[in-house]
Formats: sequence, C-alpha cells, structure tokens
Amino acid sequence: MHLVSLAITDFRNIAHAEIEPDAEGTTVITGVNGAGKTSLLEAIEYLATLHSFRGSPKEALVRQGADQAILRAETLVDGRAMTIEAEVSATGRTRTMVNRQAVRRRSELHQALRTTVFSPEDIGVVRAGPADRRRFLDTTLAVVDPKAARAVDDTEKILRQRSALLRNHGRRITPEVASTLDVWDARLDEAGTALVEAREALVDQLAPIASEHYARLAGQACLVGMEYRRSWSGRLLEALAESRSKDLERGLTLLGPHRDELELSLAGLPSRTHASQGEQRSLALALQLAAHQLATERLGSAPVLLLDDVFSELDPFRSTALLAGLPPGQALLTTALPAPPEVAAAKVYTVAEGGHVDTGSPMPVGHRAAES
Repeated sequence: MHLVSLAITDFRNIAHAEIEPDAEGTTVITGVNGAGKTSLLEAIEYLATLHSFRGSPKEALVRQGADQAILRAETLVDGRAMTIEAEVSATGRTRTMVNRQAVRRRSELHQALRTTVFSPEDIGVVRAGPADRRRFLDTTLAVVDPKAARAVDDTEKILRQRSALLRNHGRRITPEVASTLDVWDARLDEAGTALVEAREALVDQLAPIASEHYARLAGQACLVGMEYRRSWSGRLLEALAESRSKDLERGLTLLGPHRDELELSLAGLPSRTHASQGEQRSLALALQLAAHQLATERLGSAPVLLLDDVFSELDPFRSTALLAGLPPGQALLTTALPAPPEVAAAKVYTVAEGGHVDTGSPMPVGHRAAES
C-alpha cells in the first residue's frame, strides 16, 4: 500500500496544493515554521482516519474564509488503484467516499490507506491524561485489527446516544427512559466489552516490542510496563445497572471503555510522574515504533509513515535510533531544519509562506546537509 498522489483545496492555510510522494522512499517536505508543512501530513492522516493527529476540530481544518476543504488521495493497494475523497465542512456535515462509495464507518477507509504518525505531540501519550493513551490504543487497533476498529466506532456512537439520553431526561426516570437505557446498556455491553478485550490483547502484544525499541532509543535496557485498567469489575452490563442512578444524577456515563486507563511504567515506576523528559520522549517513540512494527507484521507491508518535525525534538543518538527501527516503505517527513544524515530524500517539496507548495524533485537532503 502506498500513496500515489494528494490534492487539497482550502485546507488549513493552503488554498491549493498537489504532491506525488515517492512510492518507496522518503519524501521530504521542508519550509519555515507556520508555512503549512504539517498541514499536508494532517490531510493524509485525515483521509485515513477522519481525525486530525493534532486533535483539532473539523472547523479548524477549513481555510479561513472558505466554506469547506476538499481532500483527494489516490492510493495503490495490492496493485489496485483506489481513490479517497473528503469534503470537510466548517459548519455542516462532512462527506467521505472511497471509489465513489460513501464511507459509513471509518474502518472502511483502512482498505484504501493506513498510516502511522510520529509527531512532537506524541509525548502526550506518556505525559497527558488517560484519553491520550486510549486514543493511542484505538488508533493502533484501527490499523492492525479491522474488527476492533468497528467496535471503536460502535462504542463511540452508543456512548453519544446514551449520554444524550441521560442529559435530556431531566433527572426523571420514567418507564420509557428506563426501557431505552436498557437497550443502550445491552449494546454498550456488547460493543464496549469487545473493544476493551481488543485493547487488552493489543497491550499484551505491544509491551515486549516497546521494551526492545526503548532499549535502542535510550541506549540501555529497561522494562516497559503497560497495564490496562478497566473502570469497572465483572460484566459491564451489570456495572452499568449499578451505576445507573449516579449516571442519571450526573447526566454522564461514568464507567465504560471511555473511562479506562493504560498505565505506563519504566523499570516498575510510573512514567508520567517518575520519568525524565528524555525518558518520556523515548518511551513515546518506543510505543509508536512498536505500533508501526506490529502493523507491518500484521499487514505484510508497512503503513504509510508520516514523520512530522520529530527530529527537531531529538538528539542525534535518538534520531539515528528512530530511523534504524523503521522498516522499509513509503515515508513523508516534514522538517524546518536539515534532516539527519541517514535520510536520503527521493523527493523534496518546499512549502512557502502562505501555503504555496513547490514541485518535488529528487535531492538527498540529509547527505547534502552533512557535507555542507
């Protein structure tokens, strides 16, 4: 699987741009900070997941003054050409199609495009709250396990419906409200339990791989601990029944997959509170490398790799270790600084202020920087 071309209109600060990344090598996207380099990678990730890896709402993705952003990607999957198109509206509904067919689930996009993203914000997986760690697990599941990806979508929809019912009932429990909650609880029990079991299995698979990558990045062996903690015990359906009165009082679903935690540790100590910034960054990179490796093993080929300005945050040792841990495959890399010497660019695109993108051309950016 690789990205053949990308065309975007009115996305972020870019009025219009087209790129054709190298199929197997590294395409470097360079330019000053704020020009729009990251926006190109963000557009690719949006077409793969319908999410911004920066955590931005959809209205922030549309260029100021425009009503909607248009994204289009051509991909090649096992010799088959595929097209992904998205209309991102600033105010209305977003429409997405794969080969002219409307996308009903995000998991349908993964037939056409799968990605792995590395960005400076990845450290939030270690340093920020539980939501960032759950998002990491669900994003990884979306790439490596299509069935689990459907459980993610189903759980999110059920939680929205259940929470809306709790908010709107006015703290009055009528037979109709109780009956409707019974339906949503049964659905959440099924989808939520499937999701959590998939998350737990994923954690078991990622932990030993993450330990190996952390040892390379940090230059020393250290056990990476990953422990998934549910927000309930026993069967979810029974826990929801016990929590119903509190849920009604608060107008919230107080337990379920959206309240679970992934605890991370280094050498047995909580990484969020006891690890240094360098250790936290190495752990965040190790987790992403583990996810990328697992996806490559499961899929038989590497997902499209998106590296957003990661080398500006890394010392030369970690930069070299990161590159050494990546399997061969298509990669797009943004940088405002010279890329590490190990990066030989097959194509280079320059983004000027205002979002104008110059045509790519082969140029070994990293080696040129090393020689100058």
